[in-house]
Amino acid sequence: QRLADKVPSSLSLWGKVFDLIFLHCSDENEMKRKIDRRFIYSLYLQNQMGRHRLLSLSSSPSFFILILSLFFACFSLVNGKSNLTRRSFTSINRDLYHTSEALMKEIKALVHRQPDKLSLETIRSQNKGYHAEMTVVTYCRNRKEIDDRSKFRILLSFGQHGRELITSELALRILSILSEEKFLPSMDPISLKNTLEKLVIKVVPMENLNGRKLVEAGDLCERRNGRGVDLNRNWSVDWGKKEKDYDPYEENPGTAPFSEPETQIMRKLSISFEPHVWVNVHSGMEALFMPYDHKNTTPDGLPSHRMRLMLEKLNHLHCEDRCMVGSGGGSVGYLAHGTATDYMYDIARVPMAFTFEIYGDGTASSKDCFKMFNPIDLATFNGVLNDWSAAFFTIFNMGSQQLDELHQKFSVSNLDKWVSMDDYLNGYLMERKNRYGKKMEVLELGMQEIRTYFRLFLLSSVLLMFMFCSRISKSSRPIVSAMPL
Repeated sequence: QRLADKVPSSLSLWGKVFDLIFLHCSDENEMKRKIDRRFIYSLYLQNQMGRHRLLSLSSSPSFFILILSLFFACFSLVNGKSNLTRRSFTSINRDLYHTSEALMKEIKALVHRQPDKLSLETIRSQNKGYHAEMTVVTYCRNRKEIDDRSKFRILLSFGQHGRELITSELALRILSILSEEKFLPSMDPISLKNTLEKLVIKVVPMENLNGRKLVEAGDLCERRNGRGVDLNRNWSVDWGKKEKDYDPYEENPGTAPFSEPETQIMRKLSISFEPHVWVNVHSGMEALFMPYDHKNTTPDGLPSHRMRLMLEKLNHLHCEDRCMVGSGGGSVGYLAHGTATDYMYDIARVPMAFTFEIYGDGTASSKDCFKMFNPIDLATFNGVLNDWSAAFFTIFNMGSQQLDELHQKFSVSNLDKWVSMDDYLNGYLMERKNRYGKKMEVLELGMQEIRTYFRLFLLSSVLLMFMFCSRISKSSRPIVSAMPL
C-alpha cells in the first residue's frame, strides 16, 4: 500500500494498473515474494526524471505482459488465501451424517417396517407466512395401549438447534434400538422387553427442520429457526429477559412467547401427552442439566432430589463422572431465559425435566461450528451414539421402576382413586380430580386475555376520570353573559 501511495495518480493508465495490483495484494510480504520492489520503485524514479521514459517503456509489449502476469498472480494469491481460510473450517462429513431428508426418510421406513411398535405423525403450523413441519414418532410395544394413562410417558426432543446434527443421529439410533433392529451390547434383551412394555415414548427427531436446512446449505453456525429465532428462548418462563452478554444473533427470543410455529407445536404436544419425563437433547459440551436455566438455583423438594439422583447415576454409569451436573443456569456459566425445560417443569408440570448436552469439542475454534458441536471421526461418532443410547435406556429403566413402585404401593383396584404417576412423582398423593377438563393451554391463554382486558380497563378508567374532571372544571366556571352590559 505504501508503494501504491508513491506512484503518482498522473500516470494515467499504468497508474491505474499499479493501483489494481496493490489493491489485490493485501499482505506486503506476499507482495515482496511476487514483485521485485526495486523494479517498481525504479519506475517511479524514472517518472520523476522524465515521464516520457516511463511511457516509452510502457509501449513495450513485454512490459504489458509482465504487468498483467503480476496482476493475475497477486489476484490468485489473494483468492487462494481466502479459499484456504474457508477450507480450514470443518465441513459436514457426509459419510457419517445423514441429510435431513435422508434421515427423515430412514425414520419413516423404520416406522413402516415396525407398525406394531411405532407410529408416526407429521404436525404443521404457521405464523405470519412462516411455515414449520415436525415429525413425531411414538413408541408403544402394543400400539393399542398408546392411550393407556397408567403407562410411564417420556417425551424426547432432538435437533432444536440446527447446527447440532449429532442429536438427530442419536434420535435415529434410539428408535432403531426401540424397534429391535439394533441392540445395545450391554443390555439383556429380556430385561429390555420387560422395561419397554411399561412405557410410551414420543420422539421428535428434528424439532428445527428449517434451521437444519440452513446449516446444510452452508451456514454451519446457524442455531436458530428459519426466520432467525432461537427456539430455546421462545418459551414463556422469564421470556425476553436479556443478560449483559446477550447476543441477538445467537439468542433472538422472537416477538413474543410462542411466536414460532415450532414452539407452538411442542407446547401442544406436551399438553396433550402429559409426559413424566422430558429431555431436550443438545450438543456443545457434555452435561446433564435440570431446572432452572433462568436462575442460578434448582427447585426445592422431593422432585428436585429425585432428578439430581438420576443425573448423578447417569453421570457415573455413562459419562465416567466427566459430565457437568446441576442446574443449567448455575452450571453452564450464563443464564438462559425462555427455555423449553423451564417451561416443562414450571408450567407443564413435568415431574422430571432435563437438558442433556451430549458432545462438545472444546479445542475447536468458535467459528468452526461443525467441529465444535459434532464428532468428525467414525470412532468418536459411534462412541457418542453408543454411550448416550445406553444413558437413555437407563432412564427408561428408571421410569419402569417408578411404575413398579407405584403398583406395589397401591393395589390395582384402588389405583383409579389417585392421580396416577404425575402427582406421585411430584411427591403428592391426592384425591383424583378431573385433570382433563381444562387443559393448561386454555388456562394460560385465559390468563393472557385477563391481563389484556385489565390493562384496557385501567386505561379506560383513566380516560373517563380525565373527561369527568374536565367537565366538572368547566361547569364550575362563572357564567359570563355574551351580551354587553
